[in-house]
Amino acid sequence: MAELNEDLQGVDLVVTARRLVTPEGVRPGRVLVAGGRVVAVEALDSADTVPASVPRMDAGDHYVLPGLIDSHVHFRTPGLTHKEDWEHGSRAAVAGGFTTVMDMPNTVPPTLTEEAVREKAAMIAGHSLVDHRFHIGLDPERPELLASLDPEVATSAKVFMAGHHTAPTVVRDPVALEKAFVAAAEGGVQLVLHAEDDLLFQLLDGWWGDPENYREYEARRPRSGGIAAVARVIELVRRHGTKAHILHLSSAEEADLVSAARAAGLPVSFEVTGHHLSFTDEDTKRLGARTRLSPSIRQQSDQDRLWEALRAGHSATIGSDHAPHTVEEKTQTVQKSPPGLPGVQELAVGVWTGMRRRWPDEDPDLAIARLVRHLAEGPADLFRLPGKGRIAPGADADLVFFAPDATWMLSAHDVRAKCGWSAYEGWTMTGRVERTLRAGKVVWDAATGEFGDYDGRWLSCAPAEKAGE
Repeated sequence: MAELNEDLQGVDLVVTARRLVTPEGVRPGRVLVAGGRVVAVEALDSADTVPASVPRMDAGDHYVLPGLIDSHVHFRTPGLTHKEDWEHGSRAAVAGGFTTVMDMPNTVPPTLTEEAVREKAAMIAGHSLVDHRFHIGLDPERPELLASLDPEVATSAKVFMAGHHTAPTVVRDPVALEKAFVAAAEGGVQLVLHAEDDLLFQLLDGWWGDPENYREYEARRPRSGGIAAVARVIELVRRHGTKAHILHLSSAEEADLVSAARAAGLPVSFEVTGHHLSFTDEDTKRLGARTRLSPSIRQQSDQDRLWEALRAGHSATIGSDHAPHTVEEKTQTVQKSPPGLPGVQELAVGVWTGMRRRWPDEDPDLAIARLVRHLAEGPADLFRLPGKGRIAPGADADLVFFAPDATWMLSAHDVRAKCGWSAYEGWTMTGRVERTLRAGKVVWDAATGEFGDYDGRWLSCAPAEKAGE
C-alpha cells in the first residue's frame, strides 16, 4: 500500500477500514489525514505511530470509497431556485456519497460567459456542502469564445444540440456547431454534449404533432435523433481532434457508435445515467411525468446494452443529470411538463442495486471497483480534477463509508432535494451511504441525519493540452 514519507505530527484524523477501496484494489488499510488531505495510506497491520490523542474513525466492514463525483447536475442557480438550490442539492449529493459536482449552465440567465461563471460561484459561496466546478455554456452566436476560455473559470463547455424547457441556447446551425468544435480544440476545452438532432425532431413534430399521453412519449422522441447527432459529433471529432463527451447516451446504437470511435483512437467518450440504467419506456407509460426525460427512457434492449457498456468499461462516467422540477410543474399536460428528475442522491445506490441484481454472483470487490471507476476515477481524469477520485497520498480527504449489503426502502421522507420527490420512491435499495467526509470533515451522517459545514470550494484547473499537441 502506498505511503507518503513525511512528518506525521500534523495528522488530525485516522480512518481505519477492512475494505478500503484504493487504486491498487480493495484491502484493509488506514488513512492518515492532515489539513483536509490524505498524507499516508498504511497497511492495517503496520505500526500505528500516530499519537493516541488524534481522533479515529473505524469503518468496520463498510467499504471506504473516495468521495464520488457527479459530473452532470443542475442545481438551478441562478433563476430557478424555486425547484432546487445549492443548499438542498448539495445535501442530496452528500447523502448519496458525492463530495464533488459539476453544474450545468442552463440557468436563468444561462451561464455563457466567464463573468457569469464567476458571479455564479460568488452566489454559491457559503451555501454548498460539496466542492464544485461549472460547465460553461456554449453561446451559439459566439462559439469562437471557447478558443480563449480561461481554465481557472471552466475547462468544459455544454453544447445543446436539441432543446427543451430549460435549454435556451440550442445550436441548430451546423456551421456554428463546427465552429464550436474548432474553437474548443484550439482552446483545449472538453465539450459535453446533449447529442440529439433538434431539426429532425422539429420535422417529426410537424408531421405527428405533440404526444397526447406518455404511451406515445418515447416514440415521439425517437432514437434516430440521438443516432444522427452522435454520428455528426464523431465526424467533427475526427475532423478537428476535439475532445467530446456525449451526455446521457440512451440507445444501443449510440453506444456502439461511440465505443467504435473510441476504439479507433478518437477522443470521444460517453456518459450513462442512473435513470437510463434503472427505467425503461414501460416505466414511463406507468409513471408518466416522473420519468419523462430528454433523451427519453428507451426500451429494455437499450438498457441492457448500457449495462453491458458499463460492465465492459466502454462508458467513461455515470451521471445523475439531477434536474429537479416541482410537482406542480411535472403534473401539467404532456406537452408542458418539463423533462428531468432529481437523481444525485439516488445515483450510487441505484446503480449498486442494479449491479447486485443483474450480477448477483460477481465478487463485490470487483463491483465496487467498477462503481468507483465510473463515479470517481473516471470523471476526475476526464475533467482534470486534481486531488479527486482516489484514496491516495496527496489527494483530498474525501471519503465515503458505504454499507454494501444494507437493505432499505426509499421514501419521499428520505429525499433531500428541494422538490421533495423521487422517481425511485418505493424501491428496495441494496447499499447505503452511512457517512460522507469532505476534506476530512463529516458532511453527512446517516445515523444522526446531520450535515456539516457549507464551505465547499470552487475548483479551478490548469490548462489542458490543445488538440494536436
